[in-house]
Amino acid sequence: MEIRQCGKSGLFVSALGLGTLTWGRDTELHEAAEMLEFFTDSGGSLVECAPWHGDGAAVDVLGHCVRTIGRHRLILAWRGGLRRGEGGVAHPSSSRGAMLAGLDEALERLGTDHVDLWLLTPDLQVPLEESLEALEVAYRSGRAHYVGLDHLSMWDTAQAVWAGQHGTYPPISVVEQEFSLVNAHQQAAYIRQSYEAGLGVFAHSPLAGGVLTGKYRHSTPPDSRAASEHLRHTVADYVTGSQGIVEALARAAQGLERSMADVSLVWVRDHPHVTSAIIGPRTARQLEQILSSSLSPLPTPIRRVLTEVADC
Repeated sequence: MEIRQCGKSGLFVSALGLGTLTWGRDTELHEAAEMLEFFTDSGGSLVECAPWHGDGAAVDVLGHCVRTIGRHRLILAWRGGLRRGEGGVAHPSSSRGAMLAGLDEALERLGTDHVDLWLLTPDLQVPLEESLEALEVAYRSGRAHYVGLDHLSMWDTAQAVWAGQHGTYPPISVVEQEFSLVNAHQQAAYIRQSYEAGLGVFAHSPLAGGVLTGKYRHSTPPDSRAASEHLRHTVADYVTGSQGIVEALARAAQGLERSMADVSLVWVRDHPHVTSAIIGPRTARQLEQILSSSLSPLPTPIRRVLTEVADC
């Protein structure tokens, strides 16, 4: 698997990252361990976790897997600024104290003294400067080797990057946003400007919650995210209004004799402004299907047509 540099920083990550959204709830420990082993054996290094993943249990599952796999094999990205609330719902929590306390708890549960990357998720009730102060403390103390931004507005991103460049706060190395064929028209300007500012770009949900695999073209499979009480909210927005893109993708995949998942994932992975595409399979079998597919670059005409269909 290709290893890429995150913008102008010294952080290098695998071109595909592994998310832990379902770990500890829909993905049990033994399957998560099998998944992580297969991922690292395939050359993957980037693993992303958050306090609300798996109803709060994902960090413990990941911590167990880290001790088994070996910390040195992984680039751990932690999303701070949100906490797990009632029913597993994520709530903003990006005050300086809450963020630092959350990071320290995560480090203890992960069994490590640092995360490679700490991503700030915004809380509109907390001044951005206060949240950046938390990043500064963690960065200077070595608890976070690099820092980044998760789902910030373009304006807030520009402010944080400017402050980092002028020594007020730690330098921003990475931004993360949802990015797929389904929402590319909404996010293309943001990721282009982030790339041009010298930042690494993580694209999560490149398969749009499974919508771009084609599984929802005709019905809702009973074992799918859309049928899950815990996960259907992660898919609902993608299902609505994406039929045209899904059908165009289906035709492209058929013509290439490749799966829809393969084509849509490669379109994101090889986007000129994307550093790493973060996938979130629920089972080891799903991960193996993804990584065992061709994942070869798309022919230029096919890529161009899909980009036009996505209106970006």
